[in-house]
Amino acid sequence: MPALVRYGENYDLAGSCNDLQMKDDCLPDAIPAQIARRSDAIGIARVICIVGVVYVHAWTGRGGADLDALRSTGQEMFRWVLMEIFGRSAVPLLGFISGWLVGGSMRTRNWRDHMARKARTILLPMILWNILAILFVSGAARFGTLSAPQPQSLIWLAQEIFILTRNPDINVQMPFLRDLFLCMLAAPLLVRAPGWILWLVVLVAGGAHVAGYGPPILMRASILFFFALGMLAQRRGIEQKVAAWPMIAAALPFALLTLAQLFATLRPDIRLPPITAASLDLALRVSAALFFWRLAWALAGTGARAALLRLEPFAFFLFCSHLILIWLFGPLLGMAFGRLGDPLYPLYLLIQPALVLIAVILIARLLVRVAPGAAEILSGGRLKRA
Repeated sequence: MPALVRYGENYDLAGSCNDLQMKDDCLPDAIPAQIARRSDAIGIARVICIVGVVYVHAWTGRGGADLDALRSTGQEMFRWVLMEIFGRSAVPLLGFISGWLVGGSMRTRNWRDHMARKARTILLPMILWNILAILFVSGAARFGTLSAPQPQSLIWLAQEIFILTRNPDINVQMPFLRDLFLCMLAAPLLVRAPGWILWLVVLVAGGAHVAGYGPPILMRASILFFFALGMLAQRRGIEQKVAAWPMIAAALPFALLTLAQLFATLRPDIRLPPITAASLDLALRVSAALFFWRLAWALAGTGARAALLRLEPFAFFLFCSHLILIWLFGPLLGMAFGRLGDPLYPLYLLIQPALVLIAVILIARLLVRVAPGAAEILSGGRLKRA
């Protein structure tokens, strides 16, 4: 069984024990109840966000032209809502949490030690999972019947593995880790910077997102936007203020902005100017991060807490591996459930995150038993033999 290591405050997407405490102090009884609940809420938020990402990449069995033809149908609207509410809208909170955590860590100031840890828990797993994606997915396309990208050149391989200047063709979720690692490169400087510098970074990154700039330096400028916002929130204790909000205060802006984007996206006669659409998207993501943090805080005080935290050690493994599983097994299950537009597809779409999570838990537990070193590396340090 993988060990569920309890932690205090400072772990990033990959997770590690509190940088400011000794290992023995990472136990729940050794820290105040408020800090323990905050730590639990961070773990729960990661589970919610990463499980939700599966909806963004869920198998549909349809190509671009078919998806356009199904636009505004009931099933496509259902898929869009799941993608936006539980997928793309939840992801910003991961960047926000990562910025919050490194902003409060004294170890962030030691650049060499900080970057060695982030290379081990973010960069190395990203590279290895991209290699595995090529081996499994492109291999299935080369020697089987799967329709998937295949190696075209050494440049293609380099782009897929290291994500140099473009998004990969297979592991399309990995630019998040790539950009997060670049944010970590700047973190030792940002933690020393005055507040106005951080606000300047937020404004520049937000402006770049709205204007469509970023590549090839950052694949998604919004990741730096939320990372810097997280550092600012850590300095001002914003997470505790949001946790004290009534749930309706956190949910209402998110619901209204989601409805506005749904209306603008699914109405073919409406074409917002690109800057307006990007501004709406960014505002929606900010409201989503606040809502999902408030939700995670609420769940940390309920009976669901223990079950969600048992899933937390698998969250990073799920983030990195889910697209490989969807590429390989999505079409097989699609033979039973059908494609987008078929009667049983909504059920298949709804349960895809659960199916992928079950597969990830089984694979991860087996890997911990037979190759614990590989399991630890591929999970960013979260899965270890008990």
